[in-house]
Amino acid sequence: EIWDMKNYSEKEKIKLVEKRIGCAHILLLLFFIIAIGYLFALQIVDIRHYKVKAKNQRYSKSFVMRGQILDRNGLRLATDQTSYNLYAHREYFDHTPEELAEILSPVLEIDKKTLLNNINKGATVILLKKDVDRQKADEIKKLGLRELSLDKKNERVYPQEELAAHIIGYYNPDADTASGVELTAKNKLENVGDKVVVQRTPKGDIIYDTETDPVLATTPQIGETVTLTIDSAIQHVCEKELLNIINQKNASRGTVLVMNPKNGEILGYAVYPRYNPNNYKKVSAINLKNWTLSDVYPPGSTFKTLTVAAGLESGRIRPNSTVLDTGKMKLGNWTITNYDYHKRPFPGQISLVYLLEHSSNVGSANIALMMTPYEYYKILSNLGIGKKTGIDLNGESSGLLPKPKTWDKSRQATMGYGYGASVTVIQMASAVSALANNGVRVTPHVIKYSPEEEEKIQHIQALKPETARAVTKLLAQSISKSKSPINLDRYTVAGKTGTSRKPNERRKGYSNSLYASVIGYLPVQDPQLLIYVVVDGASNGPVWGNTVAAPVFKEVANQCARILNIPPDKNVVQ
Repeated sequence: EIWDMKNYSEKEKIKLVEKRIGCAHILLLLFFIIAIGYLFALQIVDIRHYKVKAKNQRYSKSFVMRGQILDRNGLRLATDQTSYNLYAHREYFDHTPEELAEILSPVLEIDKKTLLNNINKGATVILLKKDVDRQKADEIKKLGLRELSLDKKNERVYPQEELAAHIIGYYNPDADTASGVELTAKNKLENVGDKVVVQRTPKGDIIYDTETDPVLATTPQIGETVTLTIDSAIQHVCEKELLNIINQKNASRGTVLVMNPKNGEILGYAVYPRYNPNNYKKVSAINLKNWTLSDVYPPGSTFKTLTVAAGLESGRIRPNSTVLDTGKMKLGNWTITNYDYHKRPFPGQISLVYLLEHSSNVGSANIALMMTPYEYYKILSNLGIGKKTGIDLNGESSGLLPKPKTWDKSRQATMGYGYGASVTVIQMASAVSALANNGVRVTPHVIKYSPEEEEKIQHIQALKPETARAVTKLLAQSISKSKSPINLDRYTVAGKTGTSRKPNERRKGYSNSLYASVIGYLPVQDPQLLIYVVVDGASNGPVWGNTVAAPVFKEVANQCARILNIPPDKNVVQ
């Protein structure tokens, strides 16, 4: 209707059109004013915070490296090494694939044809080579090829290779998975405080502005250093002697553990099968597993030390008590026989020193039966049997200590000589350490902790001090009377050997395979070393704790005492 003006004069028509045009001008002007205001607010005032968003897209955290792992003397056991992945970006190609392959082949030391086939795969971004070292990366940068980019990354390196591999563990930066100390100390190894954040171009170059600190921006951030309790010299001795006996006896598994019983620090911890953490991706799961923490086994006669301790602690026996040893006894359908029954069919009333020296199964069973199931169970539980020790390594199991209400006489009796309960290596070492430390069991650990971290180490009074001292004296006397290899020339040792049959994996009962073991500590008057040797599945020659494990104990004890400069104490205690 705006143009339907038949009823209007020419003058009225002109005024009306001018009025309509004026309104349109005003509306158009308002639109431009609003548009300009909005653009000003958007671009100058930044009401949508586009500047911040754009800046945030360019932000990235500064390159972070994990801290080092050192032994107690500062020897480097694990460290980060920078490496690069080399990529080609097809959209930036200034050269043909053939020319690029020709240039890069000698630098990357990759066959030209192989390299060309890779470039011609058709991907937009092409991975040309992984794990390029720093020197090679510098050579590539000097080529000045716009189509290439280097992606910087961490590579975890273990300079001592297989040494203490199960303790240190491994770290996989791609999947962020780890084991050993690499896992349990993860927070500390990756702690860099306030992370430095910088702006980067799409190609990864730093954008320097007034807020950029050039030193912090270009310096890699490094996590905290973790120092272990491990002494590499002692660790080497443990691993060398373990490997020797494994090869000599054609055994399947084994371990040598050296610990300071007073503070729980582990000085050496050899585990076989072993592996090289630099090549962990190629290692089988069996080799990667620290079986000494996860797998349980019957400890055999080494457990008699705890049975005697329980008998003394409960007051059922005294240090000068005698125990009836009939050589053989029958409980229900179960017959208990001494290993030397054919030589000593009826020893009669025996002393506790005789019991430990001759490893009497019947005598140990009778001591176990003197206690109520609850008494015996409670003392073993106080010693840590059936519980995790709390060691600062992953994968620890609790062992197996049946509840006393499930015990019958045969189970309680067999427990007396090391078959009713199943333990882990670290659990047994922890329990016996209480005997060497006036009854106090200290959490075993492989990481050196500062005074501020002392809460991680528990001190548990597992036995009365007089009980621990009495058992130590009995053990020392039994060893001094024996011809065992652990009867050392220069040091008085409190210890016990053991031999136990390996349970069948898929059915009840026991196999013919044996565990040979020995556990002991020295010097008796001031114990500084607790040594536990376990060899699983030895086959060449006679297999006993005394013939397989004891020679390893002797060599490790003498060498560790020399490394730590421990004064001899022989003949001080009779």
